[in-house]
Amino acid sequence: MKILVCVKQVPDTTEVKIDPVKGTLIREGVPSILNPDDANALEAALQLKDKDPEGTSVAVLTMGPPQAKAVLREALAMGADEAYLVTDRAFGGSDTYATSYILSQAIKKLGAYDVILGGKQAIDGDTGQTAPSIAEHLGATRLTYVLSLKVEGDKVIAERQVEEGVEVIETKFPVLCTATKESNKPRYATVKGVMRSFNTEIGQITLADLPDADTTKMGLKGSPT
Repeated sequence: MKILVCVKQVPDTTEVKIDPVKGTLIREGVPSILNPDDANALEAALQLKDKDPEGTSVAVLTMGPPQAKAVLREALAMGADEAYLVTDRAFGGSDTYATSYILSQAIKKLGAYDVILGGKQAIDGDTGQTAPSIAEHLGATRLTYVLSLKVEGDKVIAERQVEEGVEVIETKFPVLCTATKESNKPRYATVKGVMRSFNTEIGQITLADLPDADTTKMGLKGSPT
């Protein structure tokens, strides 16, 4: 089983201040962290790998500037097998629609995945749109607000949080799921994992690697919002 986890580097919101004139986040000088809900998504993937360590691989993917490699190395230290950075000046200024399109094209380049995981939402934007939109671009089933995942053969059985309680849904691969903070407690990186993370090469995907992608759906000009 091939699992891909989409993660994001975000500013630590406990340190964020608002520009009183522009009304935007002041990101300069603010420490960055792995988006908390994405850590839950990664833990969900690693738990699936724990049950089938020989037959399951976990890759992580993020879009951002070169410094976003820090969250990829954190994911590798926790137990992910591979990591990829999607980065290009042409991607700058992308909103959730453009970001989800770019990530979907990168995922297509990497090949088919059985399960794609992401956090419920990012703490900097709080839209909860990017991961479900990736599923739409890929034509994959999407299950949001997932509390637990179980794989049986080529199908996934998920418990998902809804207003009325908990739903149990069964679907087949490929499927994209978004995890909530209630789903699990992310594990800590081990010393061995940290050492391995710095010895693992991080793959890089740029616009040149996506020759069939529609550039009108990227960056600031390709962002409807």
